[in-house]
Amino acid sequence: MAQKPSIPKGTRDFNPEQVAKRNYIFNTIRSTFETFGFQPIETPSFENSETLMGKYGDEGDRLIFKILNSGDYLAKANQEAIDNKDSNKLTASISEKALRYDLTVPFARYVVQHQNEIEFPFKRYQIQPVWRADRPQKGRFREFYQCDADVVGSKSLWQEVEFIQLYDSVFTALKLEGVTIKINNRKILSGIAEVIGASDKLIDFTVALDKLDKIGEEKVKEEMLSKGISEDGITKLQPLFSLSGTFEAQIESLKAILSTSEVGLKGIEELAFIDSAISELGLTTASLQLDVTLARGLNYYTGAIFEVSAPKTVKIGSIGGGGRYDDLTGIFGMKDMSGVGISFGLDRIYLVLEELNLFPKTVTKNIDVLFINFGEAEALFSLKAIKQLRLNGVNAELYPDAAKMKKQMNHANKRHIPFVVLVGEQEMASNTYTLKIMGSGEQLKVSLEDLVLKVK
Repeated sequence: MAQKPSIPKGTRDFNPEQVAKRNYIFNTIRSTFETFGFQPIETPSFENSETLMGKYGDEGDRLIFKILNSGDYLAKANQEAIDNKDSNKLTASISEKALRYDLTVPFARYVVQHQNEIEFPFKRYQIQPVWRADRPQKGRFREFYQCDADVVGSKSLWQEVEFIQLYDSVFTALKLEGVTIKINNRKILSGIAEVIGASDKLIDFTVALDKLDKIGEEKVKEEMLSKGISEDGITKLQPLFSLSGTFEAQIESLKAILSTSEVGLKGIEELAFIDSAISELGLTTASLQLDVTLARGLNYYTGAIFEVSAPKTVKIGSIGGGGRYDDLTGIFGMKDMSGVGISFGLDRIYLVLEELNLFPKTVTKNIDVLFINFGEAEALFSLKAIKQLRLNGVNAELYPDAAKMKKQMNHANKRHIPFVVLVGEQEMASNTYTLKIMGSGEQLKVSLEDLVLKVK
């Protein structure tokens, strides 16, 4: 007996209903991107290894899927690496290509490669799958989609303002209320580290601070002490632990804490500008919140940092994030190309909409009308009507086989098709159609014109 086929761990099949729901999210995000002036690009699913390797740190390099060279790849393998069982050197000699790990590095490569064709500032969006050789677990897959939007070639803070509005517009369109857009600034974190005399321990300091909500003030202080941050420095941090109130109130508190840090005050100035603009413009369903513990992508972001939280009624991680970076293309030798970008967490957004029952019922609709097949002549007569229905925007199909009536009706029920049309000798003679409304069981004899109107 043949073994039942399977798929690799960390990948998924999607049934028609799931695909329809995912497409609903994709289409909503795509439409909003284009409304805001972003242009679509696509990059290959695999890149030259040298494009990807070394761009994500040791951990990222380990998680990149490598593609074996075509043909007899072992013929050119590094024999010394084989003898020494040195997998890194061996991989370099047998694999020249790799599946993309994210959309950001390929985008940086795209900008550098096509810089003479691009009109800057360049607003691009990209919705494509990425692959990571990660350990699969709940909510973490080896193949998943990223939905990114970036602006490169501008240092204007109006871009940050627009991205906050873009997030709000997407979640409004998805009817997802209670979303919180958290914002911080790398310069503020650098300023705090400077004030407490821990500039050389910025990463250790922020990693500990980021845990404030999870482990509490005392544990955070203990972790900072263990990382070599002084008692005096931690005492200076005390006002930070009790930072609360409105965005404006927190800004004022931060001004006092960071009064001696030029970089910190610059970060405050940038956040105050963004907050002032959003207060003037307003948001529809989302809210903007200052969170000084937010420290995602610290090795990457240089200005604003975003993280989007789902409504509090849903226990799930962030559903979006992003920030400002000052040197996207520097990894490929093109210096001083500032940009800012955000992404949407498709899989988590899907789970939130599912849990809150926010998918429109029409999303999974496929066929409006099924024509029962009674034989060759009846099928041809039906197909002429089906052609007219399709021209009028109605999804219609003919059951392919002249099977028993019960089997065809069961097929319609299982697919939740709302209308069934029966065409027999009588209908063909009178040029009419018997329309059965599946929900009520009612049957009507109608002309083709009336059939189109009733189904629409």
